[in-house]
Amino acid sequence: MTDLAALARLIERAATGDRSALAALYRAASPQLFGLALGIVRRRDLAEEALQECFMAIWRHAGRFDAERGSAMAWMARILRNKCFDLHGRLGRETSLDPAVAEALVDPAAGPLALAEGSAEARALRRCLEELEAKPREGVLLAYYQGLTFEEVARRMGAPLGTVKSWIRRSLMRLKQCLER
Repeated sequence: MTDLAALARLIERAATGDRSALAALYRAASPQLFGLALGIVRRRDLAEEALQECFMAIWRHAGRFDAERGSAMAWMARILRNKCFDLHGRLGRETSLDPAVAEALVDPAAGPLALAEGSAEARALRRCLEELEAKPREGVLLAYYQGLTFEEVARRMGAPLGTVKSWIRRSLMRLKQCLER
């Protein structure tokens, strides 16, 4: 069962405390989620642990799922990805993540920019972003739309950390001024 609507219904039932719905959700989604976890952490035991933690979080937070904001599988994949990163952080250098796999995970849910695409505020923000120079704009987009830290942005862009922080700080001030016009 990979029907997204059926997965969403199972999550909604799990939110009411229906354990059989969680079991059905596990049977339906765990093979795909396990494959994602294994691709990220590259160790079967860690992928199993991440998957278990993911389903515990799904059980606890099923009431937060909103089908209007994205598909059930995308919601669960985000939880799993976060669990993999949390696990990696707890175990430190002992585990090796495959950054290419983690970055390549396609999130079929609309991102923050796509969700607001039709609004006047989004059009104004897009116009203001286009006024920024290329490198500072890229830094802002990486930090705020992809959720990267300043350090990750600096590494990705091959620029010094201080430069990236300055670009982003100045760009945010320029965006604020532009949006106030």
